[in-house]
Amino acid sequence: MTEHVEWSEPEAPAPSASAAVTPADAADAARLVAFGLQPKLQPARDQEYVELLRRYREDPPFARLADAVAAGLGLVVLEVSPRAGMAVTAAEDSVFAVRMGDYARRTAADSGDRFLHGLAHLAVAALAFPRAEDLADDGYIGRVSVNGVDAFVRQACRRLEERAEEQGENTDPATDAPGLEAAWRIWARRSATGATKDARRPAASTTGIVAKAVAFLTDSGFLQRTGDDNGGTYRTTARYQLQVRDMAGSAAMAELLELGVVPVTDGTPTLLPAEDGDDLELVADAGLPFHS
Repeated sequence: MTEHVEWSEPEAPAPSASAAVTPADAADAARLVAFGLQPKLQPARDQEYVELLRRYREDPPFARLADAVAAGLGLVVLEVSPRAGMAVTAAEDSVFAVRMGDYARRTAADSGDRFLHGLAHLAVAALAFPRAEDLADDGYIGRVSVNGVDAFVRQACRRLEERAEEQGENTDPATDAPGLEAAWRIWARRSATGATKDARRPAASTTGIVAKAVAFLTDSGFLQRTGDDNGGTYRTTARYQLQVRDMAGSAAMAELLELGVVPVTDGTPTLLPAEDGDDLELVADAGLPFHS
């Protein structure tokens, strides 16, 4: 009896490591990561960047190599695409990680106000993308203003105060008390604009804190300034959307959105009106955020 044998094409030998990765490949992968570390650089404006992005999408071994280079630098690759470029974020132990202490020194912020600066960043993210579908839609562009962010936080302060009163909680914590809720209460006590002899916005005022936050986000390629109205108006970038997606599961972000300060019905969120507007001390002409 003759055994039937099915013939097939012989399998190609697996490429050797030396054939798969060359010094030129490693240099190109490192170059792509270097482009990703320039957050303001738009891929469409650099042909080499465009070609490396195309190679990443079409050449899996090269993509793995670029990912490995990024990982070795303590970077997490969020997305590689023509719209966002090579969008990376720094892991906690990365040399590229920006810590709150470093941020405070960079912005000349008082160390005791660091949690207020953190709250400003949280509020910008929540206002820029108030719905889960906003984060999921690659074409969505969020818009915020300095005065609008400050008004949003002050409205959140009012909501938290009402909730604490209903639950019979202490509503007068020490100014150095830790925790997000304490930060909101301290924010409500801080002057929104303050006053200086030359009419500048004091850095320690709440709008000054928000201004520093959005300036940092702009320098980092996450926001683009669009005008001077309402303390400064900004639009989000694809990189910022990816960053907010990465932090969207945080407890602080969820708690802020659950306050229901930003109702959304037709894609145009606004602040809910307060029961007593005089008590809120909102910034005049707050310029509440609008979205396209």
